[in-house]
Amino acid sequence: MIQEALQEIQRGTAEIIDNERIEKLLKGYLEEGKTYTVKAGFDPTAPDLHLGHTVLLHKLATFQKFGAKVQFLIGDFTAQIGDPTGKSETRKKLLPADIAKNAESYKEQVFKILDPEKTEVVFNSEWINPLGASGMLELTTTFNVARMLERDDFEKRYKGGVSISISEFIYPLLQGYDSVHLKSDIEIGGTDQKFNLLMGRHLQRSYEIGKEQAVLMMPILEGLDGVQKMSKSLGNYIGVEDEPNDMFGKILSISDALMWRYYELLSDKTLKEIEAIKAGVEDGSLHPKKVKEDLAQEITARFHSDEAAQAAKAEFDKVHAKSQIPTDLEEFAFEGPIWIAKVLHECKMEPSTSQARRDIKQGAVKIDQQKVSDEQLQLESGEYVLQVGKRKFARVKVR
Repeated sequence: MIQEALQEIQRGTAEIIDNERIEKLLKGYLEEGKTYTVKAGFDPTAPDLHLGHTVLLHKLATFQKFGAKVQFLIGDFTAQIGDPTGKSETRKKLLPADIAKNAESYKEQVFKILDPEKTEVVFNSEWINPLGASGMLELTTTFNVARMLERDDFEKRYKGGVSISISEFIYPLLQGYDSVHLKSDIEIGGTDQKFNLLMGRHLQRSYEIGKEQAVLMMPILEGLDGVQKMSKSLGNYIGVEDEPNDMFGKILSISDALMWRYYELLSDKTLKEIEAIKAGVEDGSLHPKKVKEDLAQEITARFHSDEAAQAAKAEFDKVHAKSQIPTDLEEFAFEGPIWIAKVLHECKMEPSTSQARRDIKQGAVKIDQQKVSDEQLQLESGEYVLQVGKRKFARVKVR
């Protein structure tokens, strides 16, 4: 049983530090019913989560199956500094009101995956604010500047003459101090967080709390393009709160190769089940499209419902397989005549009029299911169904 639990916990991981400690904690639970704590921190820098964030949430849920109490840490204090990981310049400071709003949004979203009875939601302002000046100074004595500059992104910025604020040096210390205060047994994070995660182990030794947390790192999930990490700013993300039809369609748009990575990191199917599905695709008994549809339905149902996932599949089949128009279209009204590129931008189907013109040139824009070729087209009075690509539709009335 311990080996089966370890296999599930190690599934999809990029690196584990102190695997022996994790095995010991699992053994304590399975043989004696002892619980343990697993921490993961999220800075509420945006109001919504995407599937890239849920890679960690799924791993937390796996730990909950095997006796863990999850410490879901919302970094309301550290968000004011901004995690410098991977950043080429100092981040802009967030306003406290935005942080509070985003934090509440996170709390609503995470319990679509985590068991609330086995989760403690904590805010690091609760123990960092009381540290005060003397406590903060004591914290800074636990690490030196030379070692801080060994961190890859700091080293690059220092050598490149790019500014690094003192607060950015303090960020990893504060993340590590979270582990001191919470006395975490395990901390998980992305591979880009290795320096910060190891800081927790270092500070637990420095503050002599009687334990050193194990560290488990998950790979960064690629976005819809299959190349860059999933990111809202890159537009290659699938949001936890995306509408069912959008979520279903986006998942079906990923490549067949990327599909297996999503299965491993996001699906509730066991590794044996996934291997059986892979074998079916390889021997031709299963079609990759059907396998991808199953994944899209599973994920859409998780964040919405089985009924919503089934409806999304039916709508997708209707629109894409049969080239029909969706049932529910958002409607917009304009005074005419009006330039087609401006309409597409105003309807939020295109990020700019320039992009609209490029898509028209590439044949990606349709009016009433007919391709548009004139990028200077003026829409006269009437009612139109506009389409960009395979998934974006709008009903437009021009007066």
